Amino acid sequence: MTITIRELQAGDPDDWLRLDDSFIVDSTLVLSLTDGRIGYEIAEVPAYTKRYSDEPSPSDEETDFSAYIGNPDQIVYLAYVGARAAGRIILRRNWNRCAYIEDIQVDRLYRRHGIGRRLIEQAKRWAATGGMPGLMLETQSNNVRACHFYESCGFEIGGFDTRLYQGVRKQTNEIALFWYLMFDCSGI
Repeated sequence: MTITIRELQAGDPDDWLRLDDSFIVDSTLVLSLTDGRIGYEIAEVPAYTKRYSDEPSPSDEETDFSAYIGNPDQIVYLAYVGARAAGRIILRRNWNRCAYIEDIQVDRLYRRHGIGRRLIEQAKRWAATGGMPGLMLETQSNNVRACHFYESCGFEIGGFDTRLYQGVRKQTNEIALFWYLMFDCSGI
């Protein structure tokens, strides 16, 4: 499988906006705090399918990504397998100088082929080239597979928010997890 990672260009087709972002939720992270470090255990939950595209927020099609093109403070990288869009990562320089991963998605059909890791590696290069001290992102406690992926890429949980999603769904048990990968400045 030939994977190509490239920057979003003006005039690109919008196929990368319609990736299958569905995943199975069958567990959740149960957080703990020991000696100032956030840890977790995994608890099983009744399985269901979740799609971020089902969330009540503006759709990607309504978002104008032209401001990301040629902008040193934000960028979109696309992953293709042949001519088919297989993934994306959307980045911006955050107020704390870290590169914030606004979104990372790999189409369900192309997961577990190294595309997500290649997108993270590209994000690391972009951040390091821009003088940023690391990467950060947010995901939910019930996206356990994504959490394991971020951890395998070297990210650590730096914080959490138990109320973030209650404005969207009052009865939710989802916890927002903030993951960080800080560079040592010698290994990038």
